[in-house]
Formats: sequence, structure tokens, C-alpha cells
Amino acid sequence: MDNLTHSLAGWALGEAGLKRKTGLGVATLVIAANLPDVDIIGLAFDENLAFRRGITHGPLAWVIMIPALALAMQAFDRWQTRRGTRPAARPPVHFGWLLALSAIGVLSHPALDFLNVYGIRFLMPLTERWFYGDTLFIIDLWVWIALGLGVFLSRRRKREAPARAALVAVALYIGFMGYGSHVAEQRTAVAVREAGYGSTRQVVASPPPINPFRRDMIYDVGGRYGHGEANLLPFSLSIDAPFETNMDDPAIAAAARTSKQAADFLYWSRLPFAEVTRSDGTARVTLGDARFTDQRGTSMFRVEVDVPEDAQ
Repeated sequence: MDNLTHSLAGWALGEAGLKRKTGLGVATLVIAANLPDVDIIGLAFDENLAFRRGITHGPLAWVIMIPALALAMQAFDRWQTRRGTRPAARPPVHFGWLLALSAIGVLSHPALDFLNVYGIRFLMPLTERWFYGDTLFIIDLWVWIALGLGVFLSRRRKREAPARAALVAVALYIGFMGYGSHVAEQRTAVAVREAGYGSTRQVVASPPPINPFRRDMIYDVGGRYGHGEANLLPFSLSIDAPFETNMDDPAIAAAARTSKQAADFLYWSRLPFAEVTRSDGTARVTLGDARFTDQRGTSMFRVEVDVPEDAQ
């Protein structure tokens, strides 16, 4: 999820009562809720798709991040005390609770990241398997509104109830969205089979940005992908005929061998497809992912690689 969602989740947890456990409680929760995204530093080293949502979102990083943040917050409190700038109204800092809040905040991050179609490898480095929740769009306006309103009302009224209600509402909303995606995926699999396109290997229900009652569908029938649209209330479904992915073209493997960008893309991709055009002994390989395209060839994630004929 986006970092505003992560921040609001940590803040709402604090306003729901956890901030009373120790000084710097809300700050610890908000920082912890964003800490796994430290992997953004990979962009400075030309690392993105193959590095993001990996090692910093897994247990090896957790056992380092959680105590490190708790120690940092404790050190900050002591530094302010020595300088005489520590706010008088701040409650005492308890390291045990700083550790607990760091853990809650850090673990909330992969829990939320799991919910969209982008994927997460939260068992790194034990396994590099990607996990997908197919439940929320990466930026969900309704989650923003619920958590933001809960935080605002809790702070204004100096009560924990609004933040707690917001967290419960978001949990119920996530459950509803997950169930809607599950139903859409099941019914799409049936529709694809009845249309004579074959048995589905994978069906992905991708929630759009705002409408919680719609899903953009993608299905895989082995070497071919198709798109569709499902509306949940009342339920209706339309599916397009599948198109060839061209992933068996030898130029794809050659592109992965000769281009780190292509290799990283294929490592990250869930539903890859390719367009291959040949001219003057060179194959131009254009890679896309069906999760992030409305029609073949138009995608927000694209990689183009020129592969000499001898490399194929």
C-alpha cells in the first residue's frame, strides 16, 4: 500500500490506545509502519522490481528493524532530556513497550502490502515466493477516509473510540473486498471454461481505485491471457477472448540472459506477456504484465530489449 495508508494505520493504532503505553508511542508506530519501505534506496542503485517488497519485508529484517527502532526512540528521548528540550507533557518512555509498538507497526506493513495484486515476498530470505491478496487497490480512498476520520475525531474528542471504530471498519471493509475478489475469481473461472477457452491456471481479480463493487479480471489458460470485468452488486461478468502471451519465444530467454532489466522484470512479473518483432538480425522484445494493462501492449510496466540474433 502507499505510505499514507501505512502512516494512518500506525497513527490510528496509537490513537486507539497504544499511545498511552509509552512516551513517543504514536511516533514509534508511524515510523515502524513505514520502515520496511527503506528498500526504496534500491532505486539509487538501479534496483527496483527485483528488490522492492522483498528482504526488508521479511523476518530477517524484522528482527533487526524492531529492536533498532526501539533503541533509536529511547536514545532520542534521552538526547532531548540531556538538551533540556524534552516536552514536559510527554509520558515516560518504557523500552519494553517501544519494542512492542515497533513490532506492531513493522508487522502491519507487510500485512497491508499483501492485500493488493502487486505482491510481496514476506518470507524472504527463507523463500522468494510472491504472495498476492487481490483485495485492495494500492491506494484505497475509503481506507484513507476511515482511518483519517478516526484519527481526527480521536484527537479532537480525546477519546479512543473513534480510532477503534475506524480500525474495525477498515478490517470489515478488507473482509468484504477479499470476499468480493474471491467470488469474482471463482465465477470468472467458470465463465472462461463455459466459453470454451479452456481451464484456468490462474485468475486475478484486480480492484480499481475507487469503486469497491467492481473488479478488473485477468485469467490465464496456459500460454494465453484474457481480460474481463466483474460487477459485484448485482453480479455481472464480461470476458474477452484470450491472447497469446508469446512467452515461449526463444528471444525471451535471450533477453533475460543479456539484460538485467528484463531478468528483473520476469522475476517480478506474475502474468508476463511479450511482443517480439524481428528486423535485420535483431529481435525487439517488449515485456508487459497483464495485471497492469487494459489491453495488450498498453501497460504502465514495460521493458524493451533488443536481442541480437546470435544471442537467441
